[in-house]
Amino acid sequence: MKVLTTEQIREADQYTITHEPIRSADLMERAANALMAWLLTRFHGAHPFRIYAGFGNNGGDGIAIARLLAENGRRVYLHVLFSAKGYSADAQENLNRLDRNALWEFSYLKTADDLPPSAQDEIIIDALFGSGLTREPDELAASVIDHINSQPAKVVAVDIPSGLFGEDNRTNTLRHAVKAHMTLTLQVPKLCMFFPEYQRFTGEWYVVPIGLHPDFFSQVPAGLHYISGADCKSWVHVRNKYDHKGTFGHCLIIAGSKGKAGAAVLSARAALRTGCGLATLMVPDQCLPVVQTAVPEAMGIADHHPEIWTTVPDMAPFSATGIGPGLGTAPETAMAFEKLIAVADKPMVLDADALNLISRNPGLMTRLPKNCILTPHPGEFRRLFGNQPDHFSMFEKLKEVSATFGQVVVLKGAHTMVAGPDGSVWFNTTGNPGMATAGSGDVLTGIITSLLAQGYDPFTAARAGVFIHGLAGDIAANIKGQESLVAGDITEHIGQAFIRIKSGTI
Repeated sequence: MKVLTTEQIREADQYTITHEPIRSADLMERAANALMAWLLTRFHGAHPFRIYAGFGNNGGDGIAIARLLAENGRRVYLHVLFSAKGYSADAQENLNRLDRNALWEFSYLKTADDLPPSAQDEIIIDALFGSGLTREPDELAASVIDHINSQPAKVVAVDIPSGLFGEDNRTNTLRHAVKAHMTLTLQVPKLCMFFPEYQRFTGEWYVVPIGLHPDFFSQVPAGLHYISGADCKSWVHVRNKYDHKGTFGHCLIIAGSKGKAGAAVLSARAALRTGCGLATLMVPDQCLPVVQTAVPEAMGIADHHPEIWTTVPDMAPFSATGIGPGLGTAPETAMAFEKLIAVADKPMVLDADALNLISRNPGLMTRLPKNCILTPHPGEFRRLFGNQPDHFSMFEKLKEVSATFGQVVVLKGAHTMVAGPDGSVWFNTTGNPGMATAGSGDVLTGIITSLLAQGYDPFTAARAGVFIHGLAGDIAANIKGQESLVAGDITEHIGQAFIRIKSGTI
């Protein structure tokens, strides 16, 4: 699904108004009904709603929600930010339609002295400013935001927390921004919601469809997307009756060193569970008995060195290679890595110590085969491409790096970003904090390498791989609990992830 800029969202509204056709105020009514339905489903009848509405269209949404909630018998307190300059046409129309007698309280906020206290059982609705805000709130608006943040009630933001810009907040001090527990974002998520710096403002966010015209979304050029279950279902290959293990490729995993044979085991198990026909592990000599015992389905090649990887094998039999988990960065390993990338002519996944080797010798980036898949976590990304002060800057650098070097880059995180050489970025929507555990990245390496070996193009393998990895982690967490999750649990639930993806039950 596409992620739109705030300007594109305005265009989507206008396209819907023109081509449906529908009045702007009626489109607002549709959005308000969708938001009200979500609120009524989430919060039972004992909770009163206290709504703070601004003078623009976000405020119009809030005023319409207040009317609809009151019509459904809920206790509603509505406070509208006073504007001597007037209100947007749709906000004013909703003010005109409002039956103030149906509300428990209605007021215009003119000074900070007008701000009412909230009880703990109330639900505060923030509808002051929308995603198109371009300057920081000041004066009365800032006081209202600070007041909302000081209350004991749960806070739900409409579209985006007031005070937060939709995309780039690097110039925003965020001194006055609503700290919502939940955000109900309209039709599509806003770019800033994918970055960890802003989670303290958005809380958990949910996309609420409001019926914008589908033709606009099919036509609008967009370089940003978030991965849905439907996307992943469309990418997963269909298996045919007469397929055999040769059909599904042979992946090579180069991993492990003294004391880190487990990394190789985790990658190989994940590769096999993801469906490659054959998997071979290349490990230091003393690691081979460990991995062959732990993963009997995988073949093994022993490096002549007992403790580290030093030798490039014959690459002809392999469809794809994953390299890096637990590998170490010894000088002999660095030399072997340079030899590997010189002879490699098939897709590769580069993770962990493979990335650390590149960061120690940056010139290697230009020598990698095209369409490799690099899977750094933020620390590895900084070592590779320089320190970035925030995740938006890291996002910008990610796009630049992928396009410049012609590689697929997977920047791991809560919403893992997958950047392609075409300049597009896809945000993952699966996964949970329980996956922040040793070996989780090794499992991802195995999953993506397996998909590459099966003939997925690199960009698709990376996008599908992170979604499958996160979904398997979500299934495991629902059974084991996030605190008890270990990397092997992710692997054990890859099969269930595929079943859900194929059946469309995500």
